[in-house]
Amino acid sequence: MSVMDAAAGAVRGRRPELYARYRLPEPVLVTRPTMPALAKYQEQIAGIWERQWLTNNGQLHQEFEARLAAYLEVEHLSLFCNGTIALLVALQALRIHEGEVITTPFTFPATVHVLYWNRIRPVFCDIDEYTFNLDPNCIERLIGPDTKAILPVHVFGYPCNIGAIQEIADRHGLDVIYDAAHAFGVRHRGQPLASYGDLSVLSFHATKLFSSIEGGAIVASTAAEKKRIDFLKNFGFADEETVIGPGINGKMNEFQAAYGLLELDLIDEEIVRRRALVELYRRELADVPGISFRLDLPETEHNYAYFPILVDASAYGMDRDALHAELKQFNIFTRKYFFPLCSTIPCYLSLPSADPKHLPVAERVSKRILCLPIYGRLAPETVQQICAVIKVLGKS
Repeated sequence: MSVMDAAAGAVRGRRPELYARYRLPEPVLVTRPTMPALAKYQEQIAGIWERQWLTNNGQLHQEFEARLAAYLEVEHLSLFCNGTIALLVALQALRIHEGEVITTPFTFPATVHVLYWNRIRPVFCDIDEYTFNLDPNCIERLIGPDTKAILPVHVFGYPCNIGAIQEIADRHGLDVIYDAAHAFGVRHRGQPLASYGDLSVLSFHATKLFSSIEGGAIVASTAAEKKRIDFLKNFGFADEETVIGPGINGKMNEFQAAYGLLELDLIDEEIVRRRALVELYRRELADVPGISFRLDLPETEHNYAYFPILVDASAYGMDRDALHAELKQFNIFTRKYFFPLCSTIPCYLSLPSADPKHLPVAERVSKRILCLPIYGRLAPETVQQICAVIKVLGKS
C-alpha cells in the first residue's frame, strides 16, 4: 500500500470524527464576487433607461474607459465585451493572421484558443519553477522562420520576466502580447504591469479580482493603435459609411460599464482584504510538510487575486487530487488551476511542442497546483478553518 493510499484510508476511517470537528457549515467556494450595492446599480440602470442608449460607446462606456485608464495609469485603453474577444482583436490589431506564436501551456484555454481561431499555430514553451510564467531560457530555441510573436501570461498576477522576454523579442523582431487577465492593478518596477509589451489584455470576468460581470480591455502603446483597435471591435466601422477592415463585435455595453464603474470604488479595499487573507494563509501553512506557496516578488505591488499552493505528495501524505477531493467533503471547494495543461487538449496534442518531454516543469506544476478560496468577504476565521483541515488531513 502506498503512502497516499494509507493516508486516504486513515482519513476515511476517521471521517465522522473529523467532520464533526472541522466540516464547514456552508460551502466555501474558491471565489465569490464582491458586488456593489444593489441600490447604486439600480441608480445607474435608471440613467440608462432615461437615455435609452444601451451600447455603442454610450455615456457610461466613455466614463468607465476614462476612469479605468486613469486608475491603471495607462494612456490608451479600449474596453471589450470580454477578455477572449479582446485577445482575438489584439492579434488582428498587430496583423498576426498566420504562422506561429510562442505561448504557455499553463494557462486558461482561452489564451491558446484565440491563436487557433486566428489560424495561428501555438508553440508551447515550458515555465519557470517559481512564478509559473514563461521561462525565457526556453523561448529562444522555439523561435523559427514562422514565429510572429510571444504571448506570455502573468500567471496569478505574478509578473513575467519582462526584460528578458522583451530582449528576445527585439532581437528577433517579434511582437509581445501579454495576457494580463490575472494582473489587474499590479505594478512592477514602478510601472503598471499592463503598460508592458506591444499590447496587454485584461479580463473583467465575474470570477476575476475586478469585474464588470463580463468584460475586458486592451492596453495599447499609442493613440493610433487604440484607434485601430476601436475600429476592429466595432465591425471595422470608421464612420457610418466607412469600413476599414474585417472587424468584429467586441464592444462593452452600458450595463457592464455601469457595474464596472461601481466596482472601481471597491477595488482598493478588496485588494487590502485579500492581502490580509494571503498573509494569514502564509502564516498558517508555513510549517505544513509538503505544502508550499509563493511569496511576494521584489519591486512588485501584487493584487493578491489568487492563493495557489503546491502539494508534494511524498511529504504531505496525499497527492493534490486526493486533497482536492477530500476538501470537498469538508465543504471547501478549491480549483486545480491550471490542470490539465493546454498542451493536452486534443486539438493541440499532436503539435511537436506539446510533447510532455519538452514541458517538464509545466507537467510537474500542473499535477501539484491547487488554488485555495480567496475573496474579500471571506472571513479570516474561515481561512483558519481551511488551514486547520489541510493540517489535519496531512497528519492523517
